[in-house]
Amino acid sequence: MPSFNKILIANRGEIACRIQRTAQALGYRTVAVYSEADADALHVHMADEAVNIGPAPVQQSYLNIPAILEAARLTGADAVHPGYGFLSENPEFAKACLAAGLVFIGPSAHAIELMGSKRLSKIAMLAAGVPCIAGYQGSTQDDATLQSEAERIGYPLMIKASAGGGGRGMRLVHTAAQLLEQLHTARSEALNAFGSDELILEQALIAPRHVEIQLFGDAHGNLIYLGERDCSVQRRHQKVIEEAPCPVMTSELRQAMGEAALKAGRAVEYVGAGTVEFLLDRDGRFYFLEMNTRLQVEHPVTELITGLDLVDWQLQIAAGQPLPLRQEQVTLSGHAMEVRLYAEDPAQGFLPQTGEVLRWEPAAGVRVDHGLLASQRISPFYDPMLGKIIAHGATREEARRKLLRAVQDCVLLGIASNQRLLVDLLEHPQFVAADFSTGFIAEHFSDIARPAISDEQLAVAAALFYRHSAAAHHPALAGWRNNASVPWTYRLGVDEQRHEVSVRVLAQDHVQVGAVDIHIKGSDGRWASLVINGIRRRLAYHLHGSQLWLLYSGHSLCVSNQTQTVASREEAASSGTVKAPMDGAITLLQVQEGDVVSKGQLLLVLEAMKMEHPLKAGIDGVVKAIAVTAGDQVRNRQVLLQIE
Repeated sequence: MPSFNKILIANRGEIACRIQRTAQALGYRTVAVYSEADADALHVHMADEAVNIGPAPVQQSYLNIPAILEAARLTGADAVHPGYGFLSENPEFAKACLAAGLVFIGPSAHAIELMGSKRLSKIAMLAAGVPCIAGYQGSTQDDATLQSEAERIGYPLMIKASAGGGGRGMRLVHTAAQLLEQLHTARSEALNAFGSDELILEQALIAPRHVEIQLFGDAHGNLIYLGERDCSVQRRHQKVIEEAPCPVMTSELRQAMGEAALKAGRAVEYVGAGTVEFLLDRDGRFYFLEMNTRLQVEHPVTELITGLDLVDWQLQIAAGQPLPLRQEQVTLSGHAMEVRLYAEDPAQGFLPQTGEVLRWEPAAGVRVDHGLLASQRISPFYDPMLGKIIAHGATREEARRKLLRAVQDCVLLGIASNQRLLVDLLEHPQFVAADFSTGFIAEHFSDIARPAISDEQLAVAAALFYRHSAAAHHPALAGWRNNASVPWTYRLGVDEQRHEVSVRVLAQDHVQVGAVDIHIKGSDGRWASLVINGIRRRLAYHLHGSQLWLLYSGHSLCVSNQTQTVASREEAASSGTVKAPMDGAITLLQVQEGDVVSKGQLLLVLEAMKMEHPLKAGIDGVVKAIAVTAGDQVRNRQVLLQIE
């Protein structure tokens, strides 16, 4: 039987921390690897030992197989856990670990290679008798062939990166006129993310559910499934909310899907943790989507309803032990629900965000898997997922209610996130009623606007600015002044809007801001205890220079004090200045100085957090100046080019 004592985790962030918690609890020593950007990350601090494996770009660090193997040699690690993402589904990495005498905590390289290709896996599943969606999974990949196959399949259809996952290299095409552009974009994104531009085409199902089966196999020929997860609430084909069990599941359907998943696993003699994903239509028909040969991001919901530690199981199986349970011993209890917390701005098409985490305090009473530290910088080099919040209840409604409160109570200040959207999703009547499909977000949240700041929120911000200013300049007076009847005027900026508010001091720690009456009971730079129009509330905040970050009912606000700022003319919306929407790298420059361009024309492509972001002209005009070239790393708000 394989034997190991020290495990190198070839990953970062929340999954590296998650694996370490179980491994260390079981008595194993752990080794972290990190890029230069992650030198002070939580997974590095948690590990017994850690090794720098290169610069921030993933190709030079987390995808650098020789550097990871050298880290194992240096530290004497005798096993490698790949986590998910990065090299977790790379058969060459699995082979390299075995060649180096390391135990690879995952399936065989053959299973990874076969199931890691959407094209090859679909061919194998058809042969194994697993229901599959109509499509094209041939090896001929030229545009003409794909166009011809698309006509045969019919529209709408999905383009998918054969080697891909997480929504990268995936495009929904509604008409033939869109096909060529979307093929080229999908190829480029797939090549960037996975090193392969091979694509498949599939018929697009209308309003299906995304339901997956958790598999586990051992080296003794045993294979079982641990129930299912519903992962239908997605944006850009990336999961946002996952739950177990599936709300529309029946015992008969569960058995049928479970047996189909077992067929898939047996076809590749599967060992370890794996997930077989299906699309489920409204008539109860299901179709193979793909198989993930690794631990899934959403594995915690399965853990909470089964009472099992799936990482523990992975380690047992890698050590050659048989599965701890037989199929008839698997029981499901209650309901679990998980949301993914992303550094992104839903109001800007879910654009990933970079910046410094000024404050992070996960909610109590639920499970929060994360890899965050306060003062950590969120870089453009990695996936924007910050962590996962998971709740369990006796019923689905209890789990939803607990999760909603936990999302509202998580304190994340300093960087824009999808926290408010998660609240809105969990509160939506159709989600509450479990009436949703993979099109839920697109259907109900297609035009997400940034929430307008309320008079009460402005009043709280002004009161806190006043309180801290008074304490800093007149601590003995604690906010008193000779001409107390004259109100303080504040100019506060929120996003691109400026608001003028007046703070009238009524008494010590008692102010009136418009129609909002505020008694300040205490404020220590972290928490403010306020009585707002007769209701006492405790609010998290962080004052960072002239910027105030405030958590209000699950909504993180950034308010800037522009009272002393000299007013300047806003840049005209039609100026033609194109700025980087976030930190990233320029992968494509489509124009030259002097080119005549039209509004909406593609100018350049920015790659950040594993996704491509096309930047287009906002006006008709002539390219006056270009400040970047392809390959340049750029910062958020950096001027890239100008159109006159």
